[in-house]
Amino acid sequence: MDIRVGDVLTMKKNHPCGSNRWQVLRIGADFKLRCLGCGREVMGARSKFEKNVRKIQRPGEEEA
Repeated sequence: MDIRVGDVLTMKKNHPCGSNRWQVLRIGADFKLRCLGCGREVMGARSKFEKNVRKIQRPGEEEA
């Protein structure tokens, strides 16, 4: 999966704050993501996050 720093990921499940959109801050074996609803930052295994991605939005792209 081609995920880059700065991308906005729409996940299958909502964060407890109600948002399901996350911004990618760091990539590698782990991802560091920031919730766009409440600002919480989380780190986790790449494999765990990649399973839950519904849509990837690149910076500068229009949302369809």
